Amino acid sequence: MKFKLSICILLWVCINGVLTAQLPFWTEIRAFSTQDSIKPKPDGEIVFTGSSSIRLWKTLDQDFPGYTIINRGFGGSSLPHVIQYVDQLVIRYHPRQVVIYCGENDLSSDSTIDGKTVFKRFKSLHKLIHGILPRCNIVFISLKPSPSRAHLHNKILDANRRIKKFIKNKSYLAYADVFTPMLNADGKPREELFVGDRLHMNEKGYAIWKTVLAPYLIK
Repeated sequence: MKFKLSICILLWVCINGVLTAQLPFWTEIRAFSTQDSIKPKPDGEIVFTGSSSIRLWKTLDQDFPGYTIINRGFGGSSLPHVIQYVDQLVIRYHPRQVVIYCGENDLSSDSTIDGKTVFKRFKSLHKLIHGILPRCNIVFISLKPSPSRAHLHNKILDANRRIKKFIKNKSYLAYADVFTPMLNADGKPREELFVGDRLHMNEKGYAIWKTVLAPYLIK
């Protein structure tokens, strides 16, 4: 009987381990937990989360001196992934503020996804965070105008417009517009703000984000 029970437990552990390993971005999420176990993060700080534009912001701490910032960006993620891991990415830190950049990959991953879908997904994420952490301030960084995704320009504008309208007049929400200052005089993306893939930003792009976000961060 004990032998059969041990076999069952072993099988459960193996199956559960395989299923967990197959979850999208699980390796990155587990790495965050490992980092926290080595060096625990304080409660009540600022969490930045979302896709690769957050993950690749290597100067985040230096750009905002005087703040304790927890970078929980993971590359290639879309809003459903942030929703899936919201406990590990946000809730566990009991932050006073969370800054979100996500939605661009939602649009690029599926041609049937439109601005309205991105908006609905953001609302779902907002509801989860605000429902558990009602005192947490939430900042949404507008979707940026990546040159490589110019074909998504109208969808990005629609998503930004819907989210900005939803955020308006909600004291605990803020909309940080990085889209507009990343355009040139002709209304096209400024190529000099991006690296060779024309998707991810260089230091000039992040300098704009720093300027836009600075007034929204709270002590």
